[in-house]
Amino acid sequence: MASISIALSKGRIFDETAPLLARVGIRPRANPETSRKLVLATNRRDLRLVVVRAADTPTYVQHGGADIGIAGGDVLAEHGGEGLYQPLDLGIARCRMVVAARKGFDYRGIVGRGARLRVATKYVTTTREHFAAKGVHVDLIKLYGSMELAPLTGLADAIVDLVATGRTLRDNGLVVVEEIMPVSARLIVNQAALKTKRTRLQPLIDAFAKAAGR
Repeated sequence: MASISIALSKGRIFDETAPLLARVGIRPRANPETSRKLVLATNRRDLRLVVVRAADTPTYVQHGGADIGIAGGDVLAEHGGEGLYQPLDLGIARCRMVVAARKGFDYRGIVGRGARLRVATKYVTTTREHFAAKGVHVDLIKLYGSMELAPLTGLADAIVDLVATGRTLRDNGLVVVEEIMPVSARLIVNQAALKTKRTRLQPLIDAFAKAAGR
Protein backbone atom coordinates (compact mmCIF):
# COMPACT_ATOMS: atom_id res chain seq x y z
CA MET A 1 0.00 0.00 0.00
CA ALA A 2 1.40 3.39 -1.02
CA SER A 3 1.99 5.65 1.95
CA ILE A 4 1.30 8.94 0.12
CA SER A 5 -1.77 9.70 -1.99
CA ILE A 6 -2.22 12.71 -4.28
CA ALA A 7 -5.77 13.64 -5.35
CA LEU A 8 -6.12 14.97 -8.90
CA SER A 9 -9.02 15.57 -11.27
CA LYS A 10 -9.14 14.78 -14.97
CA GLY A 11 -9.18 17.52 -17.56
CA ARG A 12 -7.36 20.82 -17.37
CA ILE A 13 -6.01 20.33 -13.83
CA PHE A 14 -4.37 17.02 -14.74
CA ASP A 15 -3.17 18.25 -18.14
CA GLU A 16 -1.38 21.21 -16.59
CA THR A 17 -0.19 19.26 -13.55
CA ALA A 18 1.40 16.48 -15.64
CA PRO A 19 4.54 18.52 -16.51
CA LEU A 20 4.96 19.41 -12.83
CA LEU A 21 4.65 15.76 -11.84
CA ALA A 22 7.34 14.90 -14.39
CA ARG A 23 9.68 17.57 -12.99
CA VAL A 24 9.07 16.25 -9.50
CA GLY A 25 9.92 12.76 -10.76
CA ILE A 26 6.43 11.25 -10.56
CA ARG A 27 5.11 9.24 -13.50
CA PRO A 28 1.72 7.48 -13.40
CA ARG A 29 1.81 3.92 -14.73
CA ALA A 30 -1.48 4.48 -16.60
CA ASN A 31 -2.96 7.45 -18.41
CA PRO A 32 -5.85 8.76 -16.27
CA GLU A 33 -7.58 10.11 -19.37
CA THR A 34 -7.90 6.64 -20.88
CA SER A 35 -7.72 4.31 -17.87
CA ARG A 36 -10.88 3.39 -15.97
CA LYS A 37 -8.87 2.99 -12.78
CA LEU A 38 -9.41 5.66 -10.16
CA VAL A 39 -6.32 4.75 -8.12
CA LEU A 40 -3.16 4.88 -10.21
CA ALA A 41 0.19 3.46 -9.25
CA THR A 42 3.25 5.54 -10.10
CA ASN A 43 6.94 4.88 -10.64
CA ARG A 44 7.35 5.53 -6.91
CA ARG A 45 6.23 2.59 -4.78
CA ASP A 46 5.42 4.93 -1.89
CA LEU A 47 3.11 7.20 -3.91
CA ARG A 48 -0.18 6.82 -5.77
CA LEU A 49 -2.57 9.13 -7.59
CA VAL A 50 -6.28 9.20 -6.70
CA VAL A 51 -8.49 10.42 -9.55
CA VAL A 52 -11.45 12.38 -8.19
CA ARG A 53 -14.05 14.86 -9.38
CA ALA A 54 -12.62 18.40 -9.32
CA ALA A 55 -15.19 19.68 -6.81
CA ASP A 56 -14.43 16.76 -4.48
CA THR A 57 -10.65 17.24 -4.28
CA PRO A 58 -10.67 19.37 -1.09
CA THR A 59 -13.08 16.96 0.59
CA TYR A 60 -10.85 13.95 -0.09
CA VAL A 61 -7.83 15.79 1.28
CA GLN A 62 -9.65 17.29 4.28
CA HIS A 63 -10.99 13.92 5.43
CA GLY A 64 -7.84 11.89 4.75
CA GLY A 65 -8.82 10.16 1.52
CA ALA A 66 -5.64 11.71 0.15
CA ASP A 67 -2.66 13.37 1.81
CA ILE A 68 -2.12 15.99 -0.90
CA GLY A 69 -4.28 17.37 -3.68
CA ILE A 70 -4.26 19.92 -6.46
CA ALA A 71 -7.40 22.03 -6.66
CA GLY A 72 -8.53 25.22 -8.36
CA GLY A 73 -8.95 28.37 -6.31
CA ASP A 74 -12.63 28.42 -7.27
CA VAL A 75 -13.18 24.98 -5.74
CA LEU A 76 -11.27 25.95 -2.60
CA ALA A 77 -13.26 29.16 -2.19
CA GLU A 78 -16.51 27.21 -2.45
CA HIS A 79 -15.27 24.50 -0.08
CA GLY A 80 -13.98 26.96 2.52
CA GLY A 81 -10.57 25.35 3.04
CA GLU A 82 -11.37 23.67 6.37
CA GLY A 83 -8.74 21.17 7.53
CA LEU A 84 -6.40 22.10 4.69
CA TYR A 85 -2.93 23.58 4.57
CA GLN A 86 -2.43 25.52 1.34
CA PRO A 87 1.33 25.96 1.00
CA LEU A 88 1.63 26.76 -2.66
CA ASP A 89 -0.02 28.48 -5.60
CA LEU A 90 1.18 26.39 -8.54
CA GLY A 91 0.40 29.12 -11.08
CA ILE A 92 -1.38 26.71 -13.45
CA ALA A 93 -4.98 26.48 -14.73
CA ARG A 94 -5.28 30.25 -14.61
CA CYS A 95 -8.63 31.92 -15.23
CA ARG A 96 -11.03 34.39 -13.59
CA MET A 97 -14.28 34.07 -11.70
CA VAL A 98 -16.58 36.77 -13.05
CA VAL A 99 -20.11 38.08 -13.16
CA ALA A 100 -21.46 38.20 -16.70
CA ALA A 101 -24.73 39.47 -18.18
CA ARG A 102 -26.35 40.24 -21.53
CA LYS A 103 -25.01 43.19 -23.46
CA GLY A 104 -27.03 46.26 -22.54
CA PHE A 105 -28.21 44.90 -19.21
CA ASP A 106 -27.97 47.68 -16.59
CA TYR A 107 -25.99 45.66 -14.06
CA ARG A 108 -24.24 48.59 -12.41
CA GLY A 109 -27.47 50.53 -12.10
CA ILE A 110 -29.26 47.61 -10.46
CA VAL A 111 -26.37 46.94 -8.09
CA GLY A 112 -26.12 50.63 -7.29
CA ARG A 113 -29.80 50.76 -6.35
CA GLY A 114 -29.51 47.60 -4.27
CA ALA A 115 -32.24 45.94 -6.34
CA ARG A 116 -32.65 42.16 -6.32
CA LEU A 117 -30.76 40.10 -8.91
CA ARG A 118 -31.35 36.58 -10.18
CA VAL A 119 -27.94 34.93 -10.52
CA ALA A 120 -27.23 31.47 -11.94
CA THR A 121 -24.06 29.68 -10.85
CA LYS A 122 -22.58 26.49 -9.48
CA TYR A 123 -20.53 28.60 -7.04
CA VAL A 124 -23.42 29.25 -4.68
CA THR A 125 -21.47 29.97 -1.49
CA THR A 126 -18.90 32.23 -3.15
CA THR A 127 -21.58 34.12 -5.06
CA ARG A 128 -23.74 34.62 -1.98
CA GLU A 129 -20.77 35.96 0.01
CA HIS A 130 -19.67 38.25 -2.83
CA PHE A 131 -23.04 39.94 -3.23
CA ALA A 132 -23.73 40.04 0.51
CA ALA A 133 -20.53 42.03 0.99
CA LYS A 134 -21.88 44.53 -1.56
CA GLY A 135 -25.28 44.70 0.11
CA VAL A 136 -27.01 43.28 -2.98
CA HIS A 137 -29.93 40.86 -2.62
CA VAL A 138 -29.67 37.86 -4.94
CA ASP A 139 -31.91 34.92 -5.81
CA LEU A 140 -29.45 32.12 -6.54
CA ILE A 141 -30.20 29.49 -9.17
CA LYS A 142 -27.84 26.52 -9.08
CA LEU A 143 -26.67 25.22 -12.46
CA TYR A 144 -23.89 22.79 -13.29
CA GLY A 145 -23.27 23.69 -16.92
CA SER A 146 -24.33 25.68 -19.99
CA MET A 147 -24.33 28.71 -17.73
CA GLU A 148 -24.48 31.15 -20.64
CA LEU A 149 -28.01 29.99 -21.43
CA ALA A 150 -29.46 31.41 -18.21
CA PRO A 151 -29.49 35.11 -19.24
CA LEU A 152 -30.41 34.23 -22.83
CA THR A 153 -33.53 32.32 -21.79
CA GLY A 154 -34.57 34.69 -19.02
CA LEU A 155 -33.78 32.18 -16.29
CA ALA A 156 -31.40 34.66 -14.65
CA ASP A 157 -30.23 38.25 -14.94
CA ALA A 158 -26.57 37.34 -14.61
CA ILE A 159 -24.22 34.41 -14.10
CA VAL A 160 -21.13 33.77 -12.02
CA ASP A 161 -18.69 31.48 -13.79
CA LEU A 162 -15.06 30.95 -14.75
CA VAL A 163 -13.63 32.68 -17.80
CA ALA A 164 -10.33 32.01 -19.55
CA THR A 165 -10.46 33.78 -22.92
CA GLY A 166 -14.06 35.03 -22.71
CA ARG A 167 -14.84 33.74 -26.19
CA THR A 168 -17.81 31.63 -25.11
CA LEU A 169 -19.37 34.65 -23.42
CA ARG A 170 -18.87 36.83 -26.50
CA ASP A 171 -20.25 34.18 -28.85
CA ASN A 172 -23.42 34.09 -26.76
CA GLY A 173 -23.90 37.85 -26.46
CA LEU A 174 -22.69 38.15 -22.87
CA VAL A 175 -20.12 40.49 -21.36
CA VAL A 176 -18.12 40.49 -18.14
CA VAL A 177 -19.56 43.12 -15.81
CA GLU A 178 -17.46 42.39 -12.74
CA GLU A 179 -14.47 40.27 -11.72
CA ILE A 180 -14.77 38.42 -8.43
CA MET A 181 -11.30 36.92 -8.22
CA PRO A 182 -8.41 35.49 -10.22
CA VAL A 183 -8.21 31.71 -10.09
CA SER A 184 -5.31 29.27 -10.34
CA ALA A 185 -4.56 25.79 -8.99
CA ARG A 186 -3.10 25.32 -5.52
CA LEU A 187 -1.33 22.50 -3.77
CA ILE A 188 -3.33 21.48 -0.70
CA VAL A 189 -2.30 19.21 2.17
CA ASN A 190 -4.22 17.42 4.90
CA GLN A 191 -3.25 19.20 8.13
CA ALA A 192 -3.14 16.03 10.21
CA ALA A 193 -1.07 14.18 7.61
CA LEU A 194 1.44 17.03 7.54
CA LYS A 195 2.06 16.44 11.25
CA THR A 196 2.30 12.65 11.11
CA LYS A 197 4.06 12.35 7.73
CA ARG A 198 6.08 15.58 7.65
CA THR A 199 9.38 13.87 6.85
CA ARG A 200 7.82 12.40 3.70
CA LEU A 201 5.45 15.20 2.71
CA GLN A 202 7.66 18.27 3.20
CA PRO A 203 10.26 17.18 0.60
CA LEU A 204 7.40 16.58 -1.85
CA ILE A 205 5.95 20.05 -1.15
CA ASP A 206 9.40 21.58 -1.64
CA ALA A 207 9.83 19.66 -4.91
CA PHE A 208 6.52 20.99 -6.24
CA ALA A 209 7.54 24.54 -5.26
CA LYS A 210 10.81 24.17 -7.17
CA ALA A 211 9.05 22.61 -10.18
CA ALA A 212 6.53 25.46 -10.27
CA GLY A 213 9.24 28.10 -9.94
CA ARG A 214 7.92 29.31 -6.58
